[in-house]
Amino acid sequence: MGVRIKDRITLDGVKFQKMLKELAEKEVRVGFQHGKAVEDDGTDICDIAAWNELGTVHIPARPFLRQSVDDNLSKINSFLQEKKKDLVHGASAEQVLKEIGIFQKDLIQEKITDGSFAPNAPSTVKKKGSSKPLIDTGRMRQSVNYEIKAKGSGD
Repeated sequence: MGVRIKDRITLDGVKFQKMLKELAEKEVRVGFQHGKAVEDDGTDICDIAAWNELGTVHIPARPFLRQSVDDNLSKINSFLQEKKKDLVHGASAEQVLKEIGIFQKDLIQEKITDGSFAPNAPSTVKKKGSSKPLIDTGRMRQSVNYEIKAKGSGD
């Protein structure tokens, strides 16, 4: 006859499992949300960001979104390791996702401001009075944001 062992989950364990379930069901989306910000002429900032990120016939690609990740991989990985520790020590999933959103938002805004991109065309410099690409009114940079959504939701 063997010894029977009965497992129990502590209240902290239950709380941690609930938090893991919440994390598995949510995601943080960082960038530009369509319809949230527009230029004075009605052009959606999300479209302007896409045209600059990917380039068009008249605009060279200035991949500030991709570079905000590619140029900061070790910084991002270190930050995420800290967030894992925070979760283990009781931080809520919602709080950690907010902190991830703010962190990546800051990296994107920093890249818009300080990135090294193809210079503006002389006609653009004349129109806006600056040779600094990606910065005109500052509206695009200010429109970088994050949302916490249900994972896989199309909205």
